[in-house]
Amino acid sequence: MVNRIHVIARAMHFRPKQSPVREGVASSGYRPPRNDIILFFLLSSFLIFSCATKTPLSTPQVVSVYSTFAAEPWLTDLYACADSVATLVRVDDPNSADIALQIGEPEFLSSFAYQIDEEEILIVVNRQSPIQNLTLDEARALFMGLGDPSAQVWVYASDADAQNAFDQLVMEERSVSSSAFVAMSPQQMSDALNSESNAVGILPRHWVAGDVREVYSVAKVPVLALTKSEPQGVVNQLIGCLQK
Repeated sequence: MVNRIHVIARAMHFRPKQSPVREGVASSGYRPPRNDIILFFLLSSFLIFSCATKTPLSTPQVVSVYSTFAAEPWLTDLYACADSVATLVRVDDPNSADIALQIGEPEFLSSFAYQIDEEEILIVVNRQSPIQNLTLDEARALFMGLGDPSAQVWVYASDADAQNAFDQLVMEERSVSSSAFVAMSPQQMSDALNSESNAVGILPRHWVAGDVREVYSVAKVPVLALTKSEPQGVVNQLIGCLQK
């Protein structure tokens, strides 16, 4: 840029020698274009187009993400954190994910875990249900099949994170009733609780919606971001963003 400016300065001081007008010959009024003005215009245009050239943007890093059904509300925050720094790709296997989201502490932790929030686990019934507020013992008996025989008990699959948290905090190594209905996700559980007047089930706080009532608060559990190794680079940046 310094050399180009120097050339322009020289061009501005350059004055070509003018041919004298011979005596007795009238001037036609035509003057040839000044070389210094043309040179200045060309160099200025070159500088403008050179400065206007944009540096290519770096390609966002691809980060694979897994989430349990219960932890899906935090995917919205994760996508917001990624924005232009990463491209998120959902995967079905938590073991292959760069970041895995779940609620509650796993029984056996074999990876790095970082708390990004907390979630409350609730026992919820349809608003028309005769079941009122429960104690811990009453809640345990109900899910063992020893409570109100008219109650339609709903649980999750045994490997679901919400069910694991419920089993640890309520069932305490006791088994849920074999006649209990099994929901594949909190959304299916919520739909059942809203449509069946005698239904009782387990919902994380973020999934409570519609015509239902809370009858027992189990506990608040951590929402975790799990990584296969100590997070570095963009993965570390995303987890830090989730923790804010």
